[in-house]
Amino acid sequence: MNPRYILYIHLVINDIILLTMFTLIQVLSYIVFTLNVSLCMVMVYIGVTASTNNPLTLAVMAVECYIAVCFPLRHSRICTVRKTYVAMGIIWLLSSLSTLPDIFVAVATESLEFFQSRVFCLSNTIFRHQYFKEKRNILDNAFLVLVWLTLFYTYIRILSAAQAASTDAKKARNTVLLHGFQLLLCMLSYVYNLIMEGLALLFPKGILAIRFSVSIFIHVLPRLISPVIYGLRDKTFRKYLKTLFCTTNAETHPQKT
Repeated sequence: MNPRYILYIHLVINDIILLTMFTLIQVLSYIVFTLNVSLCMVMVYIGVTASTNNPLTLAVMAVECYIAVCFPLRHSRICTVRKTYVAMGIIWLLSSLSTLPDIFVAVATESLEFFQSRVFCLSNTIFRHQYFKEKRNILDNAFLVLVWLTLFYTYIRILSAAQAASTDAKKARNTVLLHGFQLLLCMLSYVYNLIMEGLALLFPKGILAIRFSVSIFIHVLPRLISPVIYGLRDKTFRKYLKTLFCTTNAETHPQKT
């Protein structure tokens, strides 16, 4: 019932979806090498949507921290569970609207034979028109500017509140800084193609191993940080986690009387 933990769970669910799609595409690519275009398009769409959700969720979490510190008396009225779910719905709507038109344009411009063919499952191989690249760059930059402005604004406001030596304000300031750090890690995905092109020129025979290694570093490792930053670092979360483990150990190894 706490909006902060609802947003955290939403962030982790997005990471799970993204990692599932990434792992599925990688495994299928190594087993059968090529996939049906329609199947690849669906998996890429789900993965890209989940990836787009991450920075937007970080922005909403930063705003929640800002309200909790700067407007503590109004926090319970502003940050309600219902409004949190509405914010999550808006996040999914924005992410879907940023990727769903790509499928419509592909359906309108590509032939039926193309959707029945098999390709190596990459975004560039299924969305081949130059429009897709330009549109993706514009939307990515717009989302990043919006999220960075939100993070900078909330950090500055929380920083001014932290001057009063408030423990909650200082903790919120550190949390927003961690939001920025994770956003930097998420931005590594925007230099993926540039890194791949450079390494492919240097090592043309090892393109599969390079693609796998770079994908692990850029897409997987940043997602492993979320549970540490937003879970184990939180006192309330740690308290319930300890209670859960203690209960599990007591059930598994009951004390002898």
